[in-house]
Amino acid sequence: MNVLLSLGFVVTWSSGFIGAKLGAGSADAMTVLMWRFLPLAAVLALLAATVARASWRGLTARDLGRQAVVGALSQSGYLLTVYYAIQLGVSSGTTALIDGTQPLVAGALAGPLLGQYVSRTQWLGLALGLTGVAIVTAGDAATGTGAPWWAYLVPFLGMLSLVAATFLDRRTRTAVAPSAAMTVHCVTSAVIFTVLALALGAAAPVAETSFWAAIGWLVVLSTFGGYGLYWLILRRGGVTRVNTLMFLMAPVTALWGAAMFGEPFGVQTVAGLAVGLAAVAVVHRGGAGPGRGGPRRGHSGVKQACTAGA
Repeated sequence: MNVLLSLGFVVTWSSGFIGAKLGAGSADAMTVLMWRFLPLAAVLALLAATVARASWRGLTARDLGRQAVVGALSQSGYLLTVYYAIQLGVSSGTTALIDGTQPLVAGALAGPLLGQYVSRTQWLGLALGLTGVAIVTAGDAATGTGAPWWAYLVPFLGMLSLVAATFLDRRTRTAVAPSAAMTVHCVTSAVIFTVLALALGAAAPVAETSFWAAIGWLVVLSTFGGYGLYWLILRRGGVTRVNTLMFLMAPVTALWGAAMFGEPFGVQTVAGLAVGLAAVAVVHRGGAGPGRGGPRRGHSGVKQACTAGA
């Protein structure tokens, strides 16, 4: 797997947790989510009706419906839980840490659902990654955040939502152009978050520079960076490899949080990062050959170059 792609994915995906905290400091989570996707969806819809019209040819209502479900799970469901957890007081690093358990779930399901072989070496790497996650968790829990105990369960729901979206997309055999998939995903999220924001009375944007700075951060880095690279690396390296990179999100996000918000970043976080890096190296070294661990042919065009993360 291309090292630069992997590095870019880790940085831009983890940026979403930081952007969520930036937004939470000036507005309700639902307000941030609505204004993150509403303008973006409008621009993408305009492009779809003009310069990108060719990408929609041959798509059926069923194809679009499937992409809408994928978008609802991978964007709406995932982001809603991440933002809500951070708003409840869970630190950005801990939220990313809980999200980091995704590789074990995806790795366990890759065989029965996708027929992708997970080698013993890869399982060893996944176990090593879990160890790194546990190290960071212990260090973060020791500091205390003031969040209720049940708030730490919320990110798990988002992790399961993203896993479900990943496997749903991997099982489709219809080629969907990246621009079309991105448009459907963002329009779906814009509709969901706008309806929720209106229902909760949180639709009005905040007239603060920090609010719009957070929106710009999330659109550029998280939407076009993290989310897009997730699907691209998924196509090139398979479910196990892309999800193993998730082990790096917690310590990297913790580093961002320490630099920008003064969140704790001690020896345990450094140790967790080192173990996470080792886990990624082990899983990549133990990658299966063609026809075993790699992606199957004929999957959705979302993975051919797709394009929005936390």
